[in-house]
Amino acid sequence: MQHPIIIQGGMGVAVSNWRLARSVSRLGELGVVSATMLAAIFARRLQAGDPGGDMRRALEHFPLPGVVERVLAAHYVAGGRGAGTPFALTPLPAVQSGVALTELTVAANFAEVFLAKEGHPGMVGINLLEKIQLATLPSLYGAMLAGVDYVLMGAGIPRSIPGVLDRFANGESAELKLDVADAVAGEEFFSRFDPGSLYGGEAPRLRRPQFLAIVSSAVLALTLAKKSNGRVDGFVIEGDVAGGHNAPPRGALQLNAEGEPIYGPRDVPDLAKFRELGLPFWLAGSYARPEKLADALRLGATGIQAGTVFAFCDESGIEPALKKAAIRASRAGELKVFTDPVASPTGFPFKVVAVPETVSEAAVYAARERVCDLGGLRQLYRKDDGTVGYRCPAEPVEDFVRKGGAAEDTVGRKCLCNSLAATVGLGQTRNGVQEPALVTAGNEATELARLVPPDAEHYSAEDVILYLRGDVVNHVSVA
Repeated sequence: MQHPIIIQGGMGVAVSNWRLARSVSRLGELGVVSATMLAAIFARRLQAGDPGGDMRRALEHFPLPGVVERVLAAHYVAGGRGAGTPFALTPLPAVQSGVALTELTVAANFAEVFLAKEGHPGMVGINLLEKIQLATLPSLYGAMLAGVDYVLMGAGIPRSIPGVLDRFANGESAELKLDVADAVAGEEFFSRFDPGSLYGGEAPRLRRPQFLAIVSSAVLALTLAKKSNGRVDGFVIEGDVAGGHNAPPRGALQLNAEGEPIYGPRDVPDLAKFRELGLPFWLAGSYARPEKLADALRLGATGIQAGTVFAFCDESGIEPALKKAAIRASRAGELKVFTDPVASPTGFPFKVVAVPETVSEAAVYAARERVCDLGGLRQLYRKDDGTVGYRCPAEPVEDFVRKGGAAEDTVGRKCLCNSLAATVGLGQTRNGVQEPALVTAGNEATELARLVPPDAEHYSAEDVILYLRGDVVNHVSVA
């Protein structure tokens, strides 16, 4: 098949939203939506009154009216919740989530992909993190119901996802082995999802999307290509300068003078080995320049994945004020991106952009009350009675320790779930206090200003595509 040359990165939470993906896909490249915490995001959009009616319009095309009725009855607030009113919480993900959360997750992913594909013949992908396992199965099924063309997954070793796609395409149930800390030898835990449970009978056959694994090494790519339970269709090779979560450096962790992980020659992917695999691959991590795209093609890549340059364009989900602050700082040569080795509860290094009044500032981080009420990054652990428990290093310290966690593992951990929701304008209000945001981007954010004309402070997704293709950038004012 004809693959796209440019993949727009799947940045969560809701930074890579349906508007951004649709804009990119309409231009012939691969727009990608983020599935991360999409159920909670979808519920909050409905509670905000669904301005423009986009969520409800998408649900009109959902094939199960009963599910739509229940989702709207539970979450939609006509006219939106009042100013300062907290969002009602959605159920926290669990090994076997209840019917309400499962239906919400399926509907949310369907709606996001449906809206991204609406009104054009282009291809759309969805991005998931392997480390966020509990919502994976209903998320994938909802996306496939909407005809998603590509599934991209990183932050782990997603060997079982190709087989899940095969089973869902056949209308069959699927299961996913879960990573559970402290499990005893030979003990295994699974989450399961049966599409037939939605239909009350036989589920329809669906088109299987292409599966692209996001990797950082040829060794991992070879493992996935040879040992996955189904077909892997290609790879995105992501370097350590990319935004969001990064793969840890190989070998013992060492930090530089600024406290960032040090990456060395062992972390440079061997492209010759990727070429030997004979599968398409895209290069990611500071490749968002026309000359770098040309270099990637010469090296045998199908193209590039670009995230940061799209993260701050008009169509992305980041709040406009945060975009403007980043662009101004880039223009002044003052934008800083820090690879934080401890910020993410997952344990993966995580890129944090220094933006005033966000969690990037020590005082803002210290002032925030530790709370875990979204649960997207909770870790699974085996309790003494053999059941599964849930804990997060970013939750209240005493709660984490009570559940068997080490107090030292909580130091510096940031609640990415709540702060990233705030970054896209859907942060929680608690006792009149607004949840602070956190902005993540790749190292290339320092050079955002190259995309913005001197008399402007914004740019569009189309500007990015034209720039990357080497065309003259046509800066159009966006209302």
